[in-house]
Amino acid sequence: MKTAEGEPAGTVGLGELLSPVRRRLGMAIALRALAAALAVVPFAAVAELARVLLAEGPADRGRAWTVTAVAAGALLAWLLLTAVAGTLAHNADLDLQLSVRRRLVDRLGRVPLGWFTDRGAGGIGKAVQHDVDAMHHLVAHSLLDLTAVVVTALVTLGYLFWVDWRMALILLVPLVVGIALFARRITSMTAEMAAYDRALQRIIGSVVEFVEGIAVVKMFGQAKRAHRRYARAADDFAEFLDAWLSRSYRAGAASAVVLSPVTILLAVLVGGTALVSAGHLDAVDLLPFVILGLGLAAPLQAMDFHGEDIETANTAAKRVGALLAAPELAVPAEPRSPDLGGGPRVGMSGVEFGYDADRPVLSGIDLVLEPGTVTALVGASGSGKTTLAKLLPRFFDPTAGSVAIGGVDVREIAPDRLYRLVSFVLQDVQLLDASVRDNIRLARPDADDETVRRAARAAAIDDRVRALPRGYDSVVGRDVRFSGGEAQRLSIARAILAETPIVVLDEATAHADPEAEASIQDALSELAAGRTVLVVAHRLASVAGADRIVVLDRGRIAEQGTHAELLAAGGRYARMWRLQNPTHENDAYAGIGAGEEGER
Repeated sequence: MKTAEGEPAGTVGLGELLSPVRRRLGMAIALRALAAALAVVPFAAVAELARVLLAEGPADRGRAWTVTAVAAGALLAWLLLTAVAGTLAHNADLDLQLSVRRRLVDRLGRVPLGWFTDRGAGGIGKAVQHDVDAMHHLVAHSLLDLTAVVVTALVTLGYLFWVDWRMALILLVPLVVGIALFARRITSMTAEMAAYDRALQRIIGSVVEFVEGIAVVKMFGQAKRAHRRYARAADDFAEFLDAWLSRSYRAGAASAVVLSPVTILLAVLVGGTALVSAGHLDAVDLLPFVILGLGLAAPLQAMDFHGEDIETANTAAKRVGALLAAPELAVPAEPRSPDLGGGPRVGMSGVEFGYDADRPVLSGIDLVLEPGTVTALVGASGSGKTTLAKLLPRFFDPTAGSVAIGGVDVREIAPDRLYRLVSFVLQDVQLLDASVRDNIRLARPDADDETVRRAARAAAIDDRVRALPRGYDSVVGRDVRFSGGEAQRLSIARAILAETPIVVLDEATAHADPEAEASIQDALSELAAGRTVLVVAHRLASVAGADRIVVLDRGRIAEQGTHAELLAAGGRYARMWRLQNPTHENDAYAGIGAGEEGER
């Protein structure tokens, strides 16, 4: 078996993400660098033209027009090169966004389903949408603008040193001090960015907790207390933000003052006056420093914004890279097909699993699901019921032992084949922003309308859908909002349509009201008919008619048998039954998997 373990977390960075567009981006940067060098020429030409026009005697008209022509040509070339560089960068940016989003979708389509349970959809959506967008300004603008700033500064200083090295050194003093202050600010911001992210997450968490829990705290008269907690969290965040921004803006203000045109002009005038008075510099030679020296101030101050763009893009790239480095689901090099002769038989042998290496959730699980039977997993919260059920559709892979279908380990079955064998209905239903019809036929996109309606009727949701103004064409979330029970029945219709021989049900009626639960139970019974079913249940009455009930305790099988056998044994199951059904301790209520003779 070939195992695609995926790349180690953190190996996909900004540089690697830029690799598909690196050549075009490099060409754009080179063109922008050349344009930045040419941008200095018109300003230098003004100074040279002053030399010609202010020289003693008649002005050299030919030289004056030559200097003017060179300036005009440089300006036109600057416009052309800047436009071409910008076009290349924007095209590279569009291709980068397409490339990254395709890679994300491809990667997320190959990670284990259980990987998503530890990550909210919001965080993944943020990476796919907002974090990719955050890299746009870097690629399309900031890299080019930063290149222009650096090249313009270097070319300008080179020209000024050629005019007079002493005056150039004087001009360098405020530039060096301002850049040093700027670098210190950026270093400080980078060091404290992680603390800012943590503080922001805390205030967001307190806001969500306050809003979502307002109904409960009001009901119990604790609104003021809850508001105080939220206010305290908001005050703590405000104090942190104020202190951080105060330090940052003080450094930024100092850098801005030192690099301001006023400071640059003051340095040029004081230094130039001293050199001209001492006879070391001609007055006309001071003009290039006034013109070009002041021109250095604005681009250098803009480095602040470019630095923030780079830091933002780098942070976003780390989050995107973390998703791209997510471990992939192991796939077999030579897939095997299970033997389904006589029905799909599921076997679990010596199964162990733990989310952390030092904290096992399941230990020594040996279990057989015979074809066409219903097996229920019950037990206290945290006993490992849901985790065990999720090993069958490969939300996770066991750390030891095996889960097999028809004698073949599920890890040796191709994923697409596995999901044609196993379907699952979870307690938290996810419906797509699509029509009701498309939501139901998610597993079989080619299913015709009658087949979809037949599945909906079996799931007891057809009448509700047909009563909508647009019927099965109604878009979920726009034309209609389904209740929890209705959404659950749509999910069951989806599983019925899939027609998989094995079904996993995880607390399918956990959030349903009594009326909705009855409808869901009917739909589940229709779904379970003739299939091998593994169901996770909290309410024992809902699975009392199961062929086998397995009681888990701290990740191990404590006991198993039929409802009647377990009641007669007087063990853990019997105690749980008495607690849940104090007035019907011997009542064998038939839930999923029961026939007519077991119904009350």
